[in-house]
Amino acid sequence: MDRTGSFPRRQARTRRFTLGEPRDIRVSDDGSRVAFLRSSGPVDPANSLWVLDVAAGSERLVADPGRLTGDHGDRDLPKAERARRERVRETGSGIVSYDADADLGTAVFSLGGRLWRADLTGGDRRPEPLASRPGAFDPRLSPGGSRVAYVAGPVLRVTGDAAEDRAVAEEPGETVSWGSAEFVAAEEMGRTRGHWWSPDGRRLLAARVDTAGVPRWWIPDPASPDAEPVEMRYPAAGAANAEVRLAVLDAGGDDGGAGTGPVDVAWDEGGWEYLAGVRWSADGLILTVQTRDQRTLGVLEADPDTGSCRLLRRVTDDAWVELVPGVPRLVGSGLVTVEDRGSARRLCVDGEALTPDDMQVRAVHHADDAGVVVTASADPAEVHVARVGWDGSVSWLTDGPGVNGAAAGGGTVVLAGRTLEHAGRRCTVASRLRPGRDHCIASFAADPGLDLNVEIVELGARKLVSALVMPSAAASTGDGPLPVLLDPYGGPHAQRVQRAEALFHTSQWFADQGFAVLVVDGRGTPGRGPAFERAVRGDLAGLVLEDQIDALRAAAVIEPRLDLSRVAIRGWSFGGYLAALGVLRRPDVFSAAVAGAPVTDWRLYDTHYTERYLGHPAEEPANYERTDLTPLAPGLERPLMLIHGLADDNVVAAHTLRLSRALTEAGRPHTVLPLSGVTHMTPQEEVAENLLIIQLRFLQDALRVPANG
Repeated sequence: MDRTGSFPRRQARTRRFTLGEPRDIRVSDDGSRVAFLRSSGPVDPANSLWVLDVAAGSERLVADPGRLTGDHGDRDLPKAERARRERVRETGSGIVSYDADADLGTAVFSLGGRLWRADLTGGDRRPEPLASRPGAFDPRLSPGGSRVAYVAGPVLRVTGDAAEDRAVAEEPGETVSWGSAEFVAAEEMGRTRGHWWSPDGRRLLAARVDTAGVPRWWIPDPASPDAEPVEMRYPAAGAANAEVRLAVLDAGGDDGGAGTGPVDVAWDEGGWEYLAGVRWSADGLILTVQTRDQRTLGVLEADPDTGSCRLLRRVTDDAWVELVPGVPRLVGSGLVTVEDRGSARRLCVDGEALTPDDMQVRAVHHADDAGVVVTASADPAEVHVARVGWDGSVSWLTDGPGVNGAAAGGGTVVLAGRTLEHAGRRCTVASRLRPGRDHCIASFAADPGLDLNVEIVELGARKLVSALVMPSAAASTGDGPLPVLLDPYGGPHAQRVQRAEALFHTSQWFADQGFAVLVVDGRGTPGRGPAFERAVRGDLAGLVLEDQIDALRAAAVIEPRLDLSRVAIRGWSFGGYLAALGVLRRPDVFSAAVAGAPVTDWRLYDTHYTERYLGHPAEEPANYERTDLTPLAPGLERPLMLIHGLADDNVVAAHTLRLSRALTEAGRPHTVLPLSGVTHMTPQEEVAENLLIIQLRFLQDALRVPANG
């Protein structure tokens, strides 16, 4: 790759320097194989499927989408697959997801609405196409490996060796679908699937989703007046959610024998509104459910023969109960959960805490006879991997400042880590099959070519974890005052300040253009315990903005070069909301703002996210009124740029358009940058590149920063 191009160009071409990195890593149950996706280089967006022979330490290409389809399989993507990719913020192409059996002997994936099966064992068999209907997506391999369940349009189907391609669940009606996740499950709960095989491969648990009661919204393309608007069912705060039912369906056996069913599963009895998770293993079928207000979470054990459900555990909280990746799960006769206990989020078995109160458990990745592999934090700016024994012993598998993830199985652990000291993510395979000889999975990602000058600090009375990003040595112009750019996300459920260099590429580039950049994780952000996260319940504006300002003032004490008379703020999504809020509510602090895809009225955002923090709008209307930006429009005194993708189906463009209308009606000049054909993501290279340059020029003009820094 050309390293002489501008940073905005290089970042756009490399999809934020992620192309070529290994991803979607899975370990076989016996630890002998590791499967993963990786593209061929730093500007190749098309992922291929690879497998690592752990004992030999050799990597093998299993499936190259270019060789299979000639076009990487993205030309005829089904509408449902495009929607799924948007929900998970998928910017790659080619093979972007796959399913495999427990021993990683066989994998299945879809390309352009067509199904493929691949042998992972090391044989010479090329991936083979499977009989399937057009528009096939989300294939799931049966435990026996001979058949595949998949979705085509609104229909759940099964194909493979033991049976011809056939529908197992379908019904007439434009609003009913089988086998797929509804919008809020995929967008907010982390549940992106809607069908699950039984451990014996004879039955399928399938979700039936009916969106008839969900409001119809329309996403037009103003640049194409001849095109019909896209219809979607959007469950805005206070509105009806999709109706979700579950049924156990007869899928036959892997040997072609008869199964049982159908059986309706009565999961929603008892006032449960949300189906947040499903896990069907040899230890049982359990469902994670929530009430509409999310203050109660239930774990149900479902009987697949009768459809009856038994409550295994109920967890309550006065604010909300957090969903944690990887749990709940049954391990033998024990129920593994992660629950808030006092000052910590703790790993529990049957309600008894295993981990200490100074360890914030973030996710569960694996469980076996030796214990549970988790990621957790003691320092909120770091994430480490630990194995927690069933006796409560904790053995840390990573150390040193950084952010780590894990995949594990059969005595093999893959540790994927980022630090501030080196570029990219390093994936290290440690296994009992290669004692003392760890293998590093190759990465083909580009080096950003930045000289990071980032200091992680705690600011103010609340010790807000923050990053102060100053110009690098090569870009420094001396000891004179620097205009300040706040660059937060700032909202619940996400962190911007961690010891991982990938989080600061854009911030460092802005710093090198002549800014001091400050990134602050205030109240509501994870990693510091339940009380810190729940402080924003009922108000996503006041405390969030207060923390940004407090950190700014504290930063100026430790770094006197910060010029508090020239302060701007930029952000995207919740960060965009926070940027617009700052310049509207506190013009005495902020001289300019760039708000990308901002929420401006929380009544236009979805049920599951919004009501978690603000409650139901009919029951707690004041929470929505105090966080609405449009009433603040007459007070705009500073330059404000609003950026929004017109095809955004997450934070719809109506947010920006309504605020712009209010500003215009109040006679307040502002800038609106509409992005035709762009969703909540901006993977288009030209758009991503020039967006940074346009924002830079706007901020330089607003803060009187010389164009050359």
